Amino acid sequence: MSRILADGVKAREVWAWAMYDFANSAYTTTVVTAIFNAYFVAVVAAGASWATLAWTTTQAIASVAIMLTAASVGAYADRHGAKKKLLALTTVGCVAATAGLFWVGPGDVVLAMALVAIASFFFGSGENIVAAFLPELAGEDDLGKVSGWGWSWGYLGGMACLGLCLAWIVAAKGRGEAAESFVPAAMLITAVFFAVASAPTFLLLRERVPEKPVTDAGAEFSMLAHRLLITAREARRFPDMARFMVCLLCYQSGVFAAIALAAIYAQEAIGFTAEDNIKLFFVVNGTAAIGAFAFGYLQDRLGHVRTIALTLAGWLLMTAIALGSDSREQFWVAANVAGLCLGSSQAAARALVAVFAPAPRRAEFFGLWGLAMKLAAVAGPMTYGLTTWLSGGNHRLALAITGLYFVGGLLLLIGIDEKRGRAAALDG
Repeated sequence: MSRILADGVKAREVWAWAMYDFANSAYTTTVVTAIFNAYFVAVVAAGASWATLAWTTTQAIASVAIMLTAASVGAYADRHGAKKKLLALTTVGCVAATAGLFWVGPGDVVLAMALVAIASFFFGSGENIVAAFLPELAGEDDLGKVSGWGWSWGYLGGMACLGLCLAWIVAAKGRGEAAESFVPAAMLITAVFFAVASAPTFLLLRERVPEKPVTDAGAEFSMLAHRLLITAREARRFPDMARFMVCLLCYQSGVFAAIALAAIYAQEAIGFTAEDNIKLFFVVNGTAAIGAFAFGYLQDRLGHVRTIALTLAGWLLMTAIALGSDSREQFWVAANVAGLCLGSSQAAARALVAVFAPAPRRAEFFGLWGLAMKLAAVAGPMTYGLTTWLSGGNHRLALAITGLYFVGGLLLLIGIDEKRGRAAALDG
């Protein structure tokens, strides 16, 4: 363990960092992926033809807000040693908005969209900030392993929260309750889980950059307001990082479409019930944890770019299986292939950004990572939502178009040189 970690880093600190992945996965698993998204379409919006588009638009609004603020938030964290403070703020925001979903029922479309947009904004901002701790914790040759530990532990957290929600839903159904009752209560369970499970992060994770107070608020605001443009202009100094951001944007568009719409696809195209979806994603989180952990070790040997290419080939395989599925059993196979690819592709991407990020600007560069991720979270689900709307609900066509994002990602990987990108980071 001591060889894998950076100098002065203790194992408990890495565990505390990974606990944030464990905690925040509760939100993506139950709200974005397995429970509330399908509930929004079927119950809140009463299965309207525009419901899927409304859901993807909500995620798009949050993603645009993150895109506009990610570089500035990262720059502020770097300049003022404020990663933990900002992480605490984003955690409180996401937990509070998630808890607010308890009051969402049939017809509360605007309230649901507002709360989910707020929660997703704070979730995504916090995800960027916590990722910036990775290069401080792991040795340079072991970034993949440590990133994989975090992602795999995160999926176990998603399973734990989903298991609690599933137990609640089964019990509620046994009492004769409807979805209007048990789904809002599951949102409270999710909020409490996130709050409690993230506590070790704030108790044990160190802020290694000395805190620097703001001395000139006007100058600080001006710098942060222009940070996105400044960072974009400087991208030419880091060509491999810039190319990877475009690559990441492309293939993550497909990944985010799969995450956000899998439950809806299973429900509308395959005939899954809400309970079927929960069971499916409980198992898929397990395969995702295995994928993140195993590929974390593989990528430190094989290389980050090659590992990402391997996972994108897996995403294409998943798309082909899902498109050809005419039974629940076949869709289960596709979903578990997606799980293996999901954990590995996300862990590998985070590790590669850590390789390309200059030490004094890590939070800022992970802000760029977040910007690309959130733009992908707009492009992928919106492509899927618009396709289903324009095609009169053809979810298979939407999935086929989603698969093109993985093809584009593979093509864009060509020309990315890890050694050159790392050399630029050391010079930056």
